[in-house]
Amino acid sequence: MKYIDEFQDPELARRLLDDIHATVTRPWALMEVCGGQTHSIIRHGIDQLLPEQLELIHGPGCPVCVTPLEVIDKALEIASRPEVIFCSFGDMLRVPGTGRDLFQVRGEGGDVRVVYSPLDALRIAQQNPDREVVFFGIGFETTAPPNAMTVHQARKLGIRNFSMLVSHVRVPPAIEAIMSSPSCRVQGFLAAGHVCSVMGVEEYPELAERFRVPIVVTGFEPLDILEGVRRAVRQLERGEHTVDNAYARAVRPEGNPAARAMLEDVFEVTDRAWRGIGVIPGSGWRLSSKYRDHDAEHRFEVDGIRTEEPAECRSGEVLQGLLKPHECEAFGTLCTPRTPLGATMVSSEGACAAYYLYRRLDMPAVKAREATPVV
Repeated sequence: MKYIDEFQDPELARRLLDDIHATVTRPWALMEVCGGQTHSIIRHGIDQLLPEQLELIHGPGCPVCVTPLEVIDKALEIASRPEVIFCSFGDMLRVPGTGRDLFQVRGEGGDVRVVYSPLDALRIAQQNPDREVVFFGIGFETTAPPNAMTVHQARKLGIRNFSMLVSHVRVPPAIEAIMSSPSCRVQGFLAAGHVCSVMGVEEYPELAERFRVPIVVTGFEPLDILEGVRRAVRQLERGEHTVDNAYARAVRPEGNPAARAMLEDVFEVTDRAWRGIGVIPGSGWRLSSKYRDHDAEHRFEVDGIRTEEPAECRSGEVLQGLLKPHECEAFGTLCTPRTPLGATMVSSEGACAAYYLYRRLDMPAVKAREATPVV
């Protein structure tokens, strides 16, 4: 298949669904790791078309959502300084910190700018040598290479007024933390194809073997997800637990060697806090000592900021797959896209945002055998 619409073919979707229905003989719970997959699942009604015994659990795969509150507060503190031009992707501006967000900082006079690439922020630094330019570098393994490359370029070009506030996280340690939790119900994973296109799959076989769970690498279109589910269910029914690449058109076993080399040069692995979850050992990156001069947290001395999550927000349970968004008491009432309590309602990849956008409020799921693929 060559075109996107071919990955949304209703007839092919029906065939995959028929195969899944014919294969499932007992209850299973799969977790999709990526927030983009979550939105595709909810948008196309994929979860409602699957057998009743098969549950899809939404994992902590939204980079905006897992950025911890204390990092947001550090961003707010830095962005409020008159000498700073603070640059960020647009989806971070409405993520609530303690009492305010970056939009409010901009409304109060802070120079907060939306950019579409970290290189845009680097150009702004070149154009404003008398100002400190800070880029908010968040995300999983997918956004880390361009951010690393930008820091590398800043050092190479001698642009000393550019720094990055880093909050990068890594998927494999998150899977390990989820599976190690006493409350874990996950029996298999749909791994994020774009992450694996960068990092490859070499970290996953050990996890699959240790926790005895199938891990299927898949994409984001309806047929990608259904094929991933089909392969995972077949493994579960056979008692198998291997890594299966169902996204070979984009993912090679070794990933992207050039991107991985850049990451290894610029970043070093560190423990990282995940919003609503807590600290996961070895789950993040920070700038290595070689590039410490471009570390905004170090440059602006904000590493001492500590915060507490609001008690009424249950996004941490949503991110761990312990709670569906509409099961939260604040969902759609106290917490909406206009008045968000947590990042899962703000982000374009957040599970709460998906449920709100596609009107998954308190409605029961449609019976799979009575439904038609929404593609």
